[in-house]
Amino acid sequence: MHVYFRSVQRVGQVPAATVGGRVFVANHHNALVDPMLILTDAPCVISPVAKSTLWRIPGFRWLLDIASAVPIVRRQDVPEKQADSNAAAFDRIAAHLAGGGNILIFPEGKSHADPTIAPLRSGAARMLMAAHALKPMAPLSFQAVALEFDAADTFRSRTALLWGSPRGLDDVIASHDALEAQVDAITELMQTDLRSLVIESASREDRLLVGRVAQMLSNDRAATSDASLGDELATARAVASVGAQLQQLAPARIDEVRTTVQTYFGHLAQAELRDIDVAAPLRRRPLSELLRLATTAPLALVGLLLYALPYPLPRIVAQRADDADMVSTLKLGVALVLYPVWATLLVVATMLLLPWPASIGVSILALVAPFVTVWWLDRWQSRPGRFATRSSETRTSLAEARRAAMAAIGRAQAVAVT
Repeated sequence: MHVYFRSVQRVGQVPAATVGGRVFVANHHNALVDPMLILTDAPCVISPVAKSTLWRIPGFRWLLDIASAVPIVRRQDVPEKQADSNAAAFDRIAAHLAGGGNILIFPEGKSHADPTIAPLRSGAARMLMAAHALKPMAPLSFQAVALEFDAADTFRSRTALLWGSPRGLDDVIASHDALEAQVDAITELMQTDLRSLVIESASREDRLLVGRVAQMLSNDRAATSDASLGDELATARAVASVGAQLQQLAPARIDEVRTTVQTYFGHLAQAELRDIDVAAPLRRRPLSELLRLATTAPLALVGLLLYALPYPLPRIVAQRADDADMVSTLKLGVALVLYPVWATLLVVATMLLLPWPASIGVSILALVAPFVTVWWLDRWQSRPGRFATRSSETRTSLAEARRAAMAAIGRAQAVAVT
């Protein structure tokens, strides 16, 4: 996952390696990416619950089996499914939890890019209660974990995992006697915990605006380098709070911010620059990093040449996705199969074509070079000084557009404070 994503940031109360008997509930953007991020970030062993249709995708079955995933049949996938079609899976999950195992489930019941948490299904709560019925004295619990992305469908983008507070099952159900009331109480608290972790907005456009404003404010504070996604998310919460106040007090200020920020980011896209390039145009790269770039450039070039053929294939396959939420899943799934196969072919060809001493060295080179290439391209694409290479007219236009946007943001903040 640290190859697919440039940055995977961890925030909040990460579970200890010894945690057991816990249901982890998460929001859902991508069918395969989300569980892999959580499973690889958590110190404890977790088995995911996944929709049964994922087992039909070539190359995915072995990944799901390695993770000890449990298939669940959804009515939206199999309209004719029987009422008891998931009974065996629920029994297996309950026994797993009662025995000290952990489960990951996405209780929204679907993957989506909407900037809100959908109403949660009661399945996660029922799994906990079934485990409680099997072993009443077991220390069962649940914990929310939220996933945030700056560009979920883009290779080498950033993501953050926000771990919520763990909840003891006994504490939640103590004031309820009936099973359904207990299930409702657990589900409601799961929903509240998830909503407290994500930044909800009325629309995708509003969420994009919040993110852009937060990025500009964070970059102003960072000054010398990109703000981390975690910093941007913390700022975005404050921005969303201000936006909610302005919606009541002065909606015209929101319109002004929206117009000026959209104009500025439109200019940025045309110039192929990022906000940090304009916010901190005088940044300098440390000499130590320049030396690393210079010394690793030949190896990065080797990796670029060796993997030039398979590199675009995951993107080409993902372009055929009918569901936008499957783009990253297809990219990652295809890459997990394609790149090991391609690397194996390179090593076999090296062994067949070169004498023994040289073949070992070249094989190691073929396996290491692509990782150096990814690192090198990251540094090159985020290089300082790109703002200075644009025409004076473009630089003036961008600087003026950013000043106008920041002034509108400042006026909006002033209204909210007063």
